[in-house]
Amino acid sequence: MALALTLFVASFTAHLNAQPPHIILLMGDDHGWEETGYNGHPHLQTPVLDDMAANGLRLDHFYAAHPTCSPTRGSVLTGRHPNRYGTFTPNWSMRPEEITIGHIAKKAGYRTAHFGKWHVGPVKADSPTNPGAMGFDQWLSHDNFFELNPHFSENGAPPTQFAGESSEIVIQKTIDFINQPQQESKPFLAVVWFGSPHEPYSGLEKDLALYDDLPTAYQERSVSLTSNETGQRVRRPLREVLRERYAEITAMDRAIGQLRIHLEESGLRQNTLLWYCGDNGTPSSGLAVSPFRGQKGQMYEGGIRVPGVIEWPAKIKQSRISKVNTVTSDMLPTLCDLTGQSFPQRPLDGISILPLLNGNMKSRPQPICFWSYNANREAKNGLKPYFEIEQQEGTTPLVKLMNGKATRTFRNFHHPHISEEDFVGPKAILDQQYKLIVSGTNKDEHELFDLRIDPAEENNLANSHPQKAKELSQQLRTWQASVLKSLTEADYK
Repeated sequence: MALALTLFVASFTAHLNAQPPHIILLMGDDHGWEETGYNGHPHLQTPVLDDMAANGLRLDHFYAAHPTCSPTRGSVLTGRHPNRYGTFTPNWSMRPEEITIGHIAKKAGYRTAHFGKWHVGPVKADSPTNPGAMGFDQWLSHDNFFELNPHFSENGAPPTQFAGESSEIVIQKTIDFINQPQQESKPFLAVVWFGSPHEPYSGLEKDLALYDDLPTAYQERSVSLTSNETGQRVRRPLREVLRERYAEITAMDRAIGQLRIHLEESGLRQNTLLWYCGDNGTPSSGLAVSPFRGQKGQMYEGGIRVPGVIEWPAKIKQSRISKVNTVTSDMLPTLCDLTGQSFPQRPLDGISILPLLNGNMKSRPQPICFWSYNANREAKNGLKPYFEIEQQEGTTPLVKLMNGKATRTFRNFHHPHISEEDFVGPKAILDQQYKLIVSGTNKDEHELFDLRIDPAEENNLANSHPQKAKELSQQLRTWQASVLKSLTEADYK
């Protein structure tokens, strides 16, 4: 099986080198698996994503590498679990020694750009982890998320406010990048990370009107989220909140449609690989209906399973639904194969799913591991900061205040030595059939689920299948040891 896949990838890559594909990676912010029409949502209207799923490769078992945003974004960029380089949780930066999809694509002759949410370090010019430093030729980006009329930094310049719906703004900038006449002969990589549908929510009147008739039962439940007026926490009826959240998702969906139309009209759609996914599960403020247990921040399916769909008309000629487990960390290895570049010589946690695109991958050859590291330990342990504080100060404002500020301050620390306490924190391992979740507390409670028959994770099999639980637990521990070795900067030596 492994030899057959290797031969296939070699043959397929040789063909690609003659006409490498354009690549666009799209990501929604806090967009959960259930929040699309094609996954059966009872209220949401997502006609563009539905059409992509109906005509491309629908990844029904697609996972974010982490149940929160910054770490997952690091996994997309590097193909590595974010704990390897200290991007433990939101507002923790990556490290400048990491090799990214931007670096790889540039080496392959691509022109590269990033648009929208960055959130793995400041986007200003003197940041050592801005998009330019991490392999992107140009960028119009935000340190964190954004709403209507957002502020962006263009190529590191001081932030400027843009008028309009934020998803449409970043898509128009993506179209402008695609259209640059001086380099039409080059393939392009565009990474487009929307600010939607992260709270606080807002929407255009035409999108809000689509959700005027949500069930009145939602009005009886209140949820906590950020106020657009004060930037502080507020409680509001779920029905009002969902109306705004769903409006954002529909606007994002429409913007993706504008991009697809442009690719078609420009003659680029056939050989453009368009890959959409979410960065983590639905948060509590937007959770109404779900077939899964859990939410953003948790290791249950509701926290890490996200929508995933790929269009590439030149190669994916028939629509397919894949039940193979795939993850955001797979993007870099896949891009390496797509562009004929070798994998970075350091531990990767993703695999190339190029064979899956052609229908030749029926199962995943290795498990997927997840881990929420206890980041609170870092600053308390007196570790040396990885950067000067000025390098970690963001500039692009947003509605949600943090420590009284509308901008973000990032963190990362040197971690030269590993102790037993470094292994703590919620974690999970997923193989072809079973998923083991370990609580990460001192008691390390274990839950084992057979996802083939129990996707809602209702029946804990840890006691009835102790050998399987032990086997997965040992694999997870071995993987953690590898991750912690990377955290010590061993991969950079």
